[in-house]
Amino acid sequence: MELPELSIGTLRARLPIVQGGMGIGISLSGLASAVAGAGGIGVISGVQIGFRDPKFWSDPYRANMKAIGEEIQRARSLAPGGVLGMNFMYILGHCQDYVAEAVRNGIDLIISGAGLPMMLPGYVAGSKTCILPIVSSARACRLIFTNWFKKYDRVADGVVVEGPKAGGHLGFKLTDMRDGTAQPLEEIVRDVVEYVREFELRHGAKKIPVIAAGGINCHGDIVRMLELGADGVQIGTPFVATRECDASDAYKQAYVQAKEEDVKIVLSPSGLPARAVNTPFLQRVYGVEGSSTIPVERCSACLPGICHPADTPYCLSQALFQAARGEGGLVFCGARVGEVGSITTVSRLMKELAGETD
Repeated sequence: MELPELSIGTLRARLPIVQGGMGIGISLSGLASAVAGAGGIGVISGVQIGFRDPKFWSDPYRANMKAIGEEIQRARSLAPGGVLGMNFMYILGHCQDYVAEAVRNGIDLIISGAGLPMMLPGYVAGSKTCILPIVSSARACRLIFTNWFKKYDRVADGVVVEGPKAGGHLGFKLTDMRDGTAQPLEEIVRDVVEYVREFELRHGAKKIPVIAAGGINCHGDIVRMLELGADGVQIGTPFVATRECDASDAYKQAYVQAKEEDVKIVLSPSGLPARAVNTPFLQRVYGVEGSSTIPVERCSACLPGICHPADTPYCLSQALFQAARGEGGLVFCGARVGEVGSITTVSRLMKELAGETD
């Protein structure tokens, strides 16, 4: 099947493939620009994006604000004319300021989840930046769409529907993830597509693209989602194992070497369930026997009111910093990471996903 283009507002991508925003430091300008240049939508993760700045710990806010502009401008220079987005956790401290900075630097779209981004339209007011919430149910989609329309007279430019096989933080109950009782992506996509099409008719709205995410690894998966009514897909895990990915080689090798049984569901310090590779770090803090906490030495207040240095089992940011640098730490992944067998290039992966290879 030849894949159709993906339209989001006035934006046009040759392929209906959105590269998932992966933090900390996994999808920055290197990966995002490569995907955008290959015809998809490249997404920079805005989570603690300034972590490489030598002054990060003394002023994380300033380091993050500075890095947002730098990463967007670098991606633009590498992929002129490509479609670029940023992903922000809604529960992230200073989220409003970070989104506004991305808008000031000309980002095309903002994708936001990890909480219901009820005030996101206000963050981009007066700009042309498109906004897409991440939802894990038709109910969440309805809550956000209704709120945006009533409070801001704003219709979402699209919606990302993330199922239980996604990587990193997840929008499902921990018990459902561990028991395998979370609603599958296919059912959520059908429910959300039905609701979105009804919303469009009821409000005379423009076409709102539905983008399926979570456990999508190949061309066949994309075709299946499009046949269910989705307009595009968001893919994360396969893009980590590319030369252009901004993560360390050690991080990429953790994906290449991972087997299905190495994938674990844990409760993150964010309060959300998360999926990660069962690294020595994970075994240390989540192991049944010998589990321990890692004292927080420095806190950037990235999750205000949620994570508290005195009682968190470890610093989430620090664990992700270490992973991105190849120093151990917490390695988030999707459920199908065991299918990643080698390092490739974004160009080759995009052709495979599009079904364009011989």
